[in-house]
Amino acid sequence: MAESNLILFDVDGTLVDSQSQIIDAMQKAFLAIDHPLPTHQEILSIFGLSLSEAFSHLLPNKTHEIREQCSEIYKFSFAEARSKGSKPKFYPGIIEVLTELNREPNYFLGIATGKSRRGLNALLEAYEMAPWFATIQVADDHPSKPHPSMIKAALKETSVDPSHTVMIGDTSFDMDMARSAGVFAIGVGWGYHPKTKLAAADKLVERAGDLPGIIKNLLRE
Repeated sequence: MAESNLILFDVDGTLVDSQSQIIDAMQKAFLAIDHPLPTHQEILSIFGLSLSEAFSHLLPNKTHEIREQCSEIYKFSFAEARSKGSKPKFYPGIIEVLTELNREPNYFLGIATGKSRRGLNALLEAYEMAPWFATIQVADDHPSKPHPSMIKAALKETSVDPSHTVMIGDTSFDMDMARSAGVFAIGVGWGYHPKTKLAAADKLVERAGDLPGIIKNLLRE
């Protein structure tokens, strides 16, 4: 009987392009506390972290209460935009890749994301994709990336060995999380961190359509 394999995906910057929604919500949070807006590059640098960790990086001199206030404003702004019909778009080729991987009999698909469960559920429901994923790990239940907790929980839930697991993401936090958990790491070139930040990846991918072949090759090693 063939060994089971686990393919884990980050969401923002890997599966979907949510940059405009995230930056808009972030700017509203900073305006609400009358704080200078971070630069576009500063905001991109924290993509992949949990919300509380992101505001800790962006507002290191503010109190915990102020940072929590920002988190709540951010979540409200994001939910408000979603209620008005705003939803991130999947990157070109991603849905086709997920469809292909989902047909593989020995593959489990999973998610390991810094998004909240509410935000992720809304996205998956909008595209009717929740049944595609055998394990879903979100920021509500774990320390922020790059802590390996999300991957370890996914491994336990699916009973897959780390040597048969791949983490796919667009940030240095995804790559470092994969390394800490002892699984393969694939960095994608269409996300929010520059390729120079993805040095810990086993492989770098520029086209979504190349993912299935690269995944198979890694899992054979």
